[in-house]
Amino acid sequence: MADWTPGDAARWLAEAFETGNPLAALPEGIAPRDLAEAGEVAAATLEALGLSPCGLRLLLRPGAAPLAGPMTEGRLLPSGAPVALAAARHALATAAVVGVLAEPLDPGATTPPVLSRLHPAVDVSATRFTEAPEDPLALTADLARLGVVVTGKGKAAAPGPMRVALGPKGARGRGAELDLAALFDEAAAVARRWGGLPAGGLLVVAGLTAPVPPEGTLRATLGALGGAEAEFR
Repeated sequence: MADWTPGDAARWLAEAFETGNPLAALPEGIAPRDLAEAGEVAAATLEALGLSPCGLRLLLRPGAAPLAGPMTEGRLLPSGAPVALAAARHALATAAVVGVLAEPLDPGATTPPVLSRLHPAVDVSATRFTEAPEDPLALTADLARLGVVVTGKGKAAAPGPMRVALGPKGARGRGAELDLAALFDEAAAVARRWGGLPAGGLLVVAGLTAPVPPEGTLRATLGALGGAEAEFR
């Protein structure tokens, strides 16, 4: 195993992304052995797909450590756009928020990220594997369950305490109040460890609500930011 490289696992994952065919668990000889190697596999998968990241996505998980992975432009959809679920395995929907950086995130800095706009969003996570993995290494290699992020209109607003809810369109849900500033600080710290982001880059924090099956039309509401809707087909 001394000659491990991310290339073999990345090729398997890239093929699953491109074809939509399910992927069995990665064989021991090519599977990442720690989070650093899992991140290398994710980066190599993007390279194999010819994609460049536009930011970082942090997926919060109940009772487990968050997953961090790259965000790509092709996985951003406008609010109201239909979301096809045919190739989205083990899909889960949560409320999310997308922050657009007004200033670069420089490695080594510790100041809060400066954001020009915030967008309410519905995050639809999915996996390329036939069986949904629980192992954080496999999940990280699989681009942290990146599916699509359906975003609403952005507003110039500072992150802070905000009530967040997700439910069927037309239903009233009280939701829970979250400290978005603290969550963006956490996402920014991860992005800085990964080398930083330029102005205009995105910080996506998903998993703001308990995950639910993506069915019908779901609406995420984030206080004064408004909402975003995802229609599933």
